[in-house]
Amino acid sequence: MELNTFLYNLHFDTDKLLPSDWQPDWEDAPLPYKLYRGLQEIPLTADAPLTLKGRKATSKPSLEEFGHYLWYVYGLTRYSQTAFIEGTEEKAAVSYAQLFRRFVPSGGALYPNELYVYLKLEDVPEGVYHYDVAHHRLLLLREGNYDSYLSRSLGNRYNLSDCFCTVFVSTVFWKNFYKYNNFSYRLQGLDAGVLIGQSLEVADRMGFRARVCYQFLDRSINHLLGLSQQDESIYAVIPLSIYPTIDNVEPFKLEKNISATELSREVPLLKHVTYNRSKRVMDYPLLKEINEASMLETTHSFVNIKKDDSLNHALGSELIMLPFTEEISYDLASICRERHSPDFDFMIGKVSQTKVSTLLKETFSFSYQKDLNNTQGNLESGLNLYGTFYNVEGVKDGAYAYDKSAHALRRISKGDFREYMQNCLITPTVNLFQVPLCLHIVGERDHLKKELGYRGYRIQQMEAGILLQRLLLTACALEMGGHPLLGFDSNQSDELYGVNSKEKTSLIQIPVGPYRPRVWLKGSLNS
Repeated sequence: MELNTFLYNLHFDTDKLLPSDWQPDWEDAPLPYKLYRGLQEIPLTADAPLTLKGRKATSKPSLEEFGHYLWYVYGLTRYSQTAFIEGTEEKAAVSYAQLFRRFVPSGGALYPNELYVYLKLEDVPEGVYHYDVAHHRLLLLREGNYDSYLSRSLGNRYNLSDCFCTVFVSTVFWKNFYKYNNFSYRLQGLDAGVLIGQSLEVADRMGFRARVCYQFLDRSINHLLGLSQQDESIYAVIPLSIYPTIDNVEPFKLEKNISATELSREVPLLKHVTYNRSKRVMDYPLLKEINEASMLETTHSFVNIKKDDSLNHALGSELIMLPFTEEISYDLASICRERHSPDFDFMIGKVSQTKVSTLLKETFSFSYQKDLNNTQGNLESGLNLYGTFYNVEGVKDGAYAYDKSAHALRRISKGDFREYMQNCLITPTVNLFQVPLCLHIVGERDHLKKELGYRGYRIQQMEAGILLQRLLLTACALEMGGHPLLGFDSNQSDELYGVNSKEKTSLIQIPVGPYRPRVWLKGSLNS
């Protein structure tokens, strides 16, 4: 399949992505976390703090504090068991699902991403580590100082000597390909983005400064970490510092073109033993091909982006100005513990205009530094929120686009669209008749394709994931739930919003609203 066709089918014709006889082999499923064997272990404390309300860091974190950061970002946080009842009342069958969960959502709770860190703390050897989620510990992959190597892999833009840590977010392709086949590629970018979003939220609360790098020399970074890029590849690099110097961005130093192949020769090849439980790993040629096509081989491939991402005001003539609301303050730790994805737990209720105003404003208020432009400012992601609203105080039922610049809703169509949205679901896992807000993150169909080729799609999915995580945390702080969905017909939602004619599309659907407590057993995994 040609790659442009593959990306088109990911959003508009998903049936063509799966073989007609596709059935996941549940008995041979991989573990949701990567295990290494025979490496030096650095244990981390499981005694994580119960609050994360924000502080200013004045010194490098201790190993104990950094362990708290990792646990809140991607650690195993709880064990849950949910009962499912099937059949009739006379012949009902009960089945149970047991899962280890984390604070971030993931498609099918498969968690295809892994975390690696290049760490420079006093309590541990300087070097590159894997975060062993299963045992909440660090495993030393490669010892030594790699500031210069990493700086050149990032285009010589940042002073990494001031960074106590650089975080690497990878994707292990098989971890969700075994269930979703080629559709897993869409999930992998979103899952990586949600993980990035959570890392930014936790870093902000702990007083760390962060910058997300989407442009780097893939092969040299993968080589440093000892990854086989046929199986796993880095999607994002996040330097962390306590100093404001991380905000000082140097222009790309392109007078010397840096090659990933040449850079990789500076460090020896790593060969570590890993385990994933699957006895039979199927091939995934399309994922390998698009990953290869997305890689940046030299720093001359790095670009600066200048885009106008303002909402097209021609979308709707009727403007509903949303009320001014104060910035909400909440304890991130308690919100993380409370947040989950309701499905049939949603219950219809009146939603105040103030809540809607706060939800939309706070979702877009969290800006972050990234490497897509040549300034210290925050480049807009080109993403907007659209949605169908029902039973919202002061807002007539209908389809709307959120205008960030005016903090207002622009009405596209009048009416109750709950049935329409329910019929758009490919797999009806949520009763949308019980949901007052059905939101969609909308972006360009060919995001950054001219500038970065197929890598532009991957970046868009990650940025959508970052926005999604912010939306879910804010909804929870407002005592509402959100459930991310990809099993919907984006052609129908695009037609409703009128964005298909503007070369935009719905990337993910998020029903948001009040919900009743779920019936499940769950237990915390921290002491």
